[in-house]
Amino acid sequence: MTLSISIVMPTYNRRETLEHVLPTILNQTYPKDAYEILLSDSGSTDGTREMVEAMNIPNLRMITGENRGRSGARNRGICEAKGDIILFTDADILADPHLLEEHAKIHSAKRNTAVVGREVQVDTLKEYKHVMAYPEESRCLHSERTKELSWLFFLTGNASAPKEALVRVGMFDENFTGYGHEDLELGYRLKKSGMRIAYNIHALNYHWHPVPFEEKCQKMHMSGVSTVRFYRKHKDPMIKLLMGVNPVTMALHSVIAENGSLIKRCRRKAAESPSCREIVFQHSYLSGVKAALRDPSL
Repeated sequence: MTLSISIVMPTYNRRETLEHVLPTILNQTYPKDAYEILLSDSGSTDGTREMVEAMNIPNLRMITGENRGRSGARNRGICEAKGDIILFTDADILADPHLLEEHAKIHSAKRNTAVVGREVQVDTLKEYKHVMAYPEESRCLHSERTKELSWLFFLTGNASAPKEALVRVGMFDENFTGYGHEDLELGYRLKKSGMRIAYNIHALNYHWHPVPFEEKCQKMHMSGVSTVRFYRKHKDPMIKLLMGVNPVTMALHSVIAENGSLIKRCRRKAAESPSCREIVFQHSYLSGVKAALRDPSL
């Protein structure tokens, strides 16, 4: 039996990437009459609607609503979806031609299962084309032997789940505003409901989103705030533990001054040193954690 799939893609002023992303969603080995694309737009002002209308894609529906963040946009898509399975992706993610087929393969074989695929980071379209031709050259977070994941890896740039299960657990929590963890928190609730999260290395896509260093630092800070929000909601100590918030990391953060010599030196060397970049990123993350712990309103 061919499952019906609804691809839910939130967007806001991403016309330039969508022009390249949408053709990859149309170029699928999965039957075209078995899937739809729901472009959930949060009020774009960059000509996204005009571009999409000019493309005249029969199985695409554009849903426009107020800007309630990524959670709100995805929830709009879930509510409007006609498919049995919801596949989440983003407006800057280029799909492998077998993406839908590989997600459907797992859902057809296993009930009560969500699926996470492999996401490859690329900085340019040139890099995307190279990695697509030679996928073995790219880094892979999980091995081909990995069959099941924890909620910690339910990343909605490449994840799918039955619509019924998403609605049953309450969909995305729209209180997760800003950046970070609305997808992990949904994965946590799916897992707690008894759902298995399967991994399929062959369900492949390419995340075309180079992030400048300072922007990444800001996102890491916001991610730290979201970690505290996640923990406060569920009061599960494993959330903090798995997300790197423990007495050791907090103590190390306390002895490394925000504008001290180590952080300054790491910032200067960040462009050439992955370890220096990681030190700055983790410091920014824990700074966000501490800010949220001090301020319950965050």
